[in-house]
Amino acid sequence: MSFADRLDAAVEDVGHPLVLGIDPHLDLLPKEFSTARSLQASNEERAAQVEAFSAQLIDVAAGQVAAVKPQAAFFEIHGSAGMKAFENTVARAHDHGLLVIGDVKRGDVPSTAKAYAQAYLAGDAPHVCDAITINPYLGADATQPFLDACQGTDRGVFVLVRTSNPESALFQEHGDPPLSEVVADAVSTWGNASIGECGFSSVGAVVGATHVEELARLRKRMPKTLFLLPGVGAQGASAADCKVAFPDSNHPWRGALINSSRGIAFAWQRPENAQRSWKDAARVALGVTVAELRRALGLTPC
Repeated sequence: MSFADRLDAAVEDVGHPLVLGIDPHLDLLPKEFSTARSLQASNEERAAQVEAFSAQLIDVAAGQVAAVKPQAAFFEIHGSAGMKAFENTVARAHDHGLLVIGDVKRGDVPSTAKAYAQAYLAGDAPHVCDAITINPYLGADATQPFLDACQGTDRGVFVLVRTSNPESALFQEHGDPPLSEVVADAVSTWGNASIGECGFSSVGAVVGATHVEELARLRKRMPKTLFLLPGVGAQGASAADCKVAFPDSNHPWRGALINSSRGIAFAWQRPENAQRSWKDAARVALGVTVAELRRALGLTPC
């Protein structure tokens, strides 16, 4: 079964297309993990705390979302111990039946890109994920090794097209047509060889939910592309802003994933959660986010 079909089935099972981002900022971890912020803490100690937090967050999310998206940078910063923590985090998510989108944003010349693809997408990969994010800036030949890793397998990629950060327009909206549309057309073409039974391709696109007008424009250029939509919650976008990314009125959950990270993982920081444990705060925030998303997409209540 293709990645697109696996994801579609998992989303239908949980009843919504929310993906939980795992971004274990040391400065934002709950007090239970405060030893990781000590200047005297070793990489091994910090990595252990990051892994413990991520594991408990996965336990909260299990059965409630279709997929998680761990951000590799917050593990890599702790050296080899951090990469082992990333590997263990991916394994724990898989043990809970969750799909894993490795947020690694890899991209390099073809030979190096092939090594990156083997590291994250091959069946025997040390950090094997179901899909990863990739950077297409080096061109088609540098993207091809990642596409090859998806061809005829159950793996996928999400190509950076229009990102959610405030100054992304400097490059991505430059030119006529803008660079983001040039990349979108390429992504649509690259994905034609891996369209699943669900009608969408395993070659997806990262499109920031913070850019509502561009989101609609890019959906028209990529009608069969799975969208990964960051920017909901802490970055200011709402679930309603994302509705245009879901083109199938008969299956309103189909065609995109909406990512939420800090708004759930660090919900304990909000005043209304002062009396809750961080995990209870995350559970409540997850439930609220799912309910808002379901309303925005016109899905029936769970």
